[in-house]
This record gives sequence, structure tokens and C-alpha cells, in this order.
Amino acid sequence: MTQKVEFGLFSPLAGLGWKAVSERAAKLEKLGYHSIWVTDHFWNRGVPEADVLECTSAMSALAVATEKLRIGSLVLCNSFRNPGLLAKVLATLDNLTSGRVEIGLGAGWMEEEYRAYGYEFPPTGARLRQLDEGVQILKLLMTEKRATFEGRYYKLSEAYCSPKPIQKPYPPITIGGSGEKLMLRIVAKHADRWNCPAGYRNFEHKFDVLKQHCQATGRDINQINISEQLLVCIGASDTEVEEKWKIAQRLPFWRTGIKGNPPQIIEHLRERVRKGITFFTIIFGDMNSNQSIDLFAREVMPAFA
Repeated sequence: MTQKVEFGLFSPLAGLGWKAVSERAAKLEKLGYHSIWVTDHFWNRGVPEADVLECTSAMSALAVATEKLRIGSLVLCNSFRNPGLLAKVLATLDNLTSGRVEIGLGAGWMEEEYRAYGYEFPPTGARLRQLDEGVQILKLLMTEKRATFEGRYYKLSEAYCSPKPIQKPYPPITIGGSGEKLMLRIVAKHADRWNCPAGYRNFEHKFDVLKQHCQATGRDINQINISEQLLVCIGASDTEVEEKWKIAQRLPFWRTGIKGNPPQIIEHLRERVRKGITFFTIIFGDMNSNQSIDLFAREVMPAFA
């Protein structure tokens, strides 16, 4: 059976008040997008004094402001919250949404953010091993009546997490990253979805590495869906596309984006679908304008329905 292609919107929270976030979510729901994905940062790296809503608080508000739209994090930083607390937060959110939460997890990367808020910034290997333990704890608390865990970094002793999430055994877990030695092994062990980072040109090699880790851990690679975080510049004319492309160059990953009119965007996406990518977290290069959100839903999404 062919995997259905789905589209979510990657919606950074920096510089947006609640009114703008809630209105965007309502639009996405009306237009038939699968989900909205919000960021987990305490400040904006480029403009640190800008308003930035806290991720899980924003997800909670979106839970009661929407009815069908799925609500995800891209991605929650494992270091910012004890995994036991995070399991409780996410299980609660899944109840608030009647089973619409998408869990996106990562190991953290912005050292200056860690330092500013008093978090230790361990070496990359340690942060990845902490993520591995953190995912194990999430799964235990969401599936066991009482959870006990003895790890190198975290511990549980007869801990409860009630109510359990609506989605069984737990909400889908997305893990992003491409480090071949540790991160893709964590994806192979734990993820329901691998979010391939911006940089599609390396996809085939990274996917082969992921398959090797799946074989080593006894996991069926077909149990892991593949998503791509993708910048899209879409317009009705070449002039409009180029104007949006200029705006997109403010974003750090603009070089890996795609641009064009709707038929051209459809072909770019079909190329990726042929490779096995079936989920796209889109950020539009004009900073998620309503015009781009509308045009994509009207002219592109029906081609994949």
C-alpha cells in the first residue's frame, strides 16, 4: 500500500504573538494541512530581544484552539526538561487534543542559549546519549503503570504517568538529525518518523546508513516514515517567485530550498516522494505568508491527495 503524502507547516514562534499563531493554525486547519510544528527555543538567535512563545505552552493553547489539526514540536530540546516531566506534559497534551500530538525530539545544539539560561552544554556525544535515555523514559512512562529506569544520566523509581496518552502506545515520535554514528542509531531504535534535515542531496547516503542501523538493531526500516523539513518559495509568476526567493535568503537553510510555480513545486516534491519521503514540514520562504499558504494548499496539495 502506498504511503499517503502529508504536509505540515513549520512555524517558528519567534516574533509572533498568540493572535498570529492561533490565526495561522485556524487557516491551516481550514485548508486541510496535516499539522503545525512549532519550535522550542527561549530566544531568537538573530534578534534575542524578540518575543518568543514557549513551545509546550503554545502547544497547549493550540490544543484548545483547534479541532482537527495535529500539533507537533520541531523539535523539543531534550536538555531543557527532565524526561519525566516532559512525558507528563506530552501525555497531558495528547489528552487535551483528543489524540492529535506529534512528538518531535532533538538533542539540542545552540550553545549560547544553553549558557544564557544556566544549562550545562555537554559534548555532542553526551547530549545524544541523554536523548537516547530520554526517549526510553518517555516510552516507559507512557506505556507502563509504574516506570523504573536506571541510566547514566536519568533515573526513575516507581514513577507514574496518568492519564496515559490517547494515542497508543504513545504519540508518534519524530527525531531529526543525520549524525551517522549516534543520531541515526537513535532514530533506528526509537523513531516513528525520521526528519531528514534540510539538505536533500545527501538523503540517499544517510538513508542507507539508517537502514544499516535498523538491521543492527533488528528494526524493520519500513516502520519508520521519512519526512523532510523543506523551504518552499511558490508563486504564480517568475517575478513573484524571485521576490520570495530574495526574502528566503534571510533563512540559514535557504540554499537547500525549492522554488517555482505550482507545477514546478509539484515535480520537485514528486522527485522526493519517489525516493521515499512522504511527509513534508514546509516553511515558506516569504516567512509563511497567507498568500503562499493558500496557493500551496489550492494548487499543490490536491496533486498528492
